[in-house]
Amino acid sequence: MNFPRLQEKLEILADAAKYDVSCSSSGGNRKNKNGGLGDSHASGICHSYTEDGRCVSLLKILLTNHCIFDCAYCVSRKSNDIKRAAFTVEEVVDLTINFYRRNYIEGLFLSSGIFKDADTTMERLVRVAKKLRTEHKFNGYIHLKSIPGASDEIMKEAGLYADRLSINLEIPTTAGLKLLAPEKSHDEMIKPMGFIKNELILYKEEKKIFKNVPKFAPAGQSTQVIVGATNETDLKIIKVADHFYKNFNLKRVYYSGYVPMLEDKRLPSIDSQVPMLRENRLYQADWLMRFYGFKADEILDQSNPFLDLEVDPKLAWALRHREQFPVNINTATKEMIFRIPGIGGKSVNKILHARKFQKLNLEHLKKMGVATNRAKYFVEFESQNVFTKYIDDFNFRKIILQGMKLKFQNPHSQQLTLF
Repeated sequence: MNFPRLQEKLEILADAAKYDVSCSSSGGNRKNKNGGLGDSHASGICHSYTEDGRCVSLLKILLTNHCIFDCAYCVSRKSNDIKRAAFTVEEVVDLTINFYRRNYIEGLFLSSGIFKDADTTMERLVRVAKKLRTEHKFNGYIHLKSIPGASDEIMKEAGLYADRLSINLEIPTTAGLKLLAPEKSHDEMIKPMGFIKNELILYKEEKKIFKNVPKFAPAGQSTQVIVGATNETDLKIIKVADHFYKNFNLKRVYYSGYVPMLEDKRLPSIDSQVPMLRENRLYQADWLMRFYGFKADEILDQSNPFLDLEVDPKLAWALRHREQFPVNINTATKEMIFRIPGIGGKSVNKILHARKFQKLNLEHLKKMGVATNRAKYFVEFESQNVFTKYIDDFNFRKIILQGMKLKFQNPHSQQLTLF
């Protein structure tokens, strides 16, 4: 084996894969058996943090950065003058097994530029996963990128060996995709999503009847959209996400702030900043839709098409709907408590449990981990809460902001918190 060349390939193809952010928590549960290698539980992968605080990682690479497409936003586009490389199936398998045995990784995230055609590329990705599972008995996490235009037969085989499948929408709207990637279409991207959704439903139904049914993409499917490469509003982006959650049973939609790296008149200036804060706000809005009972058109509307960069989406909603506050923490419904700024999901459950035994006050909320610097203005108790008098104040927004710590001091921070 030519180790210097293999190392060069790894540097090129790992660097090319870094722009794909849709590789965190797997949600899979593939247990080790019969002396196999690895064990994929419901844990995060690729420098993601699990619920118990563990940081886990994976080998994140492209099979090749050769590509027949010329997407304006992609560093691997065919017209870009960069070093090209391609792994063989055996090289990816050997890297995965050897890195795993050295405890460098806990799984594989494998994507690829599209060479020759969609079926050829997808078939090569599937061969990697199949070889790991069947020949090396590898039970670690495997995430495969679905290739737009790949046949149903190949996609079905992919689901038998991968824990998660994902296909990137890339640009949220049809018009934006046509501008920056005229050779691609959303229809071709959506077709595999529909097939995977139907196969997942079929697997669940068969599992009710038969004891031993082969797993099919047990961690489901996800997608990614690029934010800031085109002029879509945040309202449009979260409505697109909401559509795919409802109609394709996606586990996650990932938002990736556009990184200016290529000169092109269709793209933002190469000197423009990565919209990190906007990206973070979209993740917060996404969280509200998935776990807090908010609808997309509640978070934003035509008169407010962009997320407020100064405050999180839940607080922004509360500021626009002051008439719904203050909320009595001892009698309010679970749904309404979820809408109080500063109260997260775990705190909601603590509140519902604790109020069965006593009347709660602000000190109780503070001990439960509630961000009372925000929540105190929106809650009431049996005893007087002096902070609720500010709700009707003309400078209410300013008053709240003065009581909050500045969360985003470095605009180039690599990771921002969700809440």
